[in-house]
Amino acid sequence: MEVEGKIKHIDITREYGNNGFRKREVVVTTQEQYPQHLLIEFIQDKTNLLDAYKVGDDVKIGINLRGREWINPEGEKRYFNSIQGWRIENLAQAQAQGGQQIPPAPPANAFPPADNIEDDFEDDLPF
Repeated sequence: MEVEGKIKHIDITREYGNNGFRKREVVVTTQEQYPQHLLIEFIQDKTNLLDAYKVGDDVKIGINLRGREWINPEGEKRYFNSIQGWRIENLAQAQAQGGQQIPPAPPANAFPPADNIEDDFEDDLPF
């Protein structure tokens, strides 16, 4: 799945527990009729992906939805959801690069009419 929007907030990388679990959160505001402020977490080595971004950047983020069950000390089941990012792309840079990679279409008169093409090649097709 993917989410597109404008970065509203980027948090610092935080470390949890004794085993070095790292997490960094970003808030992205979608640009639709009813904008949503989505908290997306990047974990472990993916936290570094956010280093190249700043508040205000338009981005597309590849996400996974995660859900988990937790039983509290009183024995009640609770459910939690999270959105985990695994890829991020700057939309402004992607559009600029995409425009450079697509060559312009040739003018309509760039190709000679079909009846003027000389048959100077050997047909080696098997059919």
